[in-house]
Amino acid sequence: MFKIGSNSVGRYIRYIELNRDKVPSFTEYPFNLPAIKSLDTLSFHPKVTFIVGENGTGKSTILESIAVAFGFNAEGGTRNFNFASRATHSDLSQYIKVVKGVKRPRDGFFLRAESFYNFATNVEKLNLNHAYGGRSLHEQSHGESFFAVFQNRFCGESLYILDEPEAALSPSRQMSMITRMHQLIEEGSQFIIATHSPIIMAYPHSLIYQIEEGFEHVTYEKTEHYQVMRAFVNNTQKMLKLLLEDDKDDGV
Repeated sequence: MFKIGSNSVGRYIRYIELNRDKVPSFTEYPFNLPAIKSLDTLSFHPKVTFIVGENGTGKSTILESIAVAFGFNAEGGTRNFNFASRATHSDLSQYIKVVKGVKRPRDGFFLRAESFYNFATNVEKLNLNHAYGGRSLHEQSHGESFFAVFQNRFCGESLYILDEPEAALSPSRQMSMITRMHQLIEEGSQFIIATHSPIIMAYPHSLIYQIEEGFEHVTYEKTEHYQVMRAFVNNTQKMLKLLLEDDKDDGV
């Protein structure tokens, strides 16, 4: 596994360690996931760290564990949120040590696509719409409500842990998200993001970990997501022909 020196100076989270000696079994979930099985120490960029990989590799699980170990609610929100619609998160956070930077973040947010509806419901119950642009998140489209959080609730000198933020965003909105991220980074914020989006992960001055058998440090152009998207866009008809012929051969 690639490591950036664990003594490197980070912004709010420098690195994490997995207490491997206390793990009950690496053959059981979540410790059998590729993201966890070979994990020892994982360092983070002071600006942006991306975690990418195929479905099922453990991106969301590792992100959730970092967020919970840092003090965020497992279903998302700021560190002041404590709602739970259903306890489905793993106990991985109990085995993760988060090594923090010298400075404490002014604020922070854990955004996860799969439980955003529950978060929005809690915002409404607590009468906090004013903090998110003054309009109910439920009265906006999924993409609009996501972006309302980025625009209205995020601020500088803060920590943001985002799990697949592209889930509700169009390509143009994803590009707008890059602009917003840059503003916040210039104001001293740190981002840790799990994503499938070649647009979002194109942000420069970042660290990209790709999960296969474990964490591998890669350049943007070496990510599978970028290579697949480039091949499809540059050779759309050829790719479609191959894909549809394969389906035909399978009797679909």
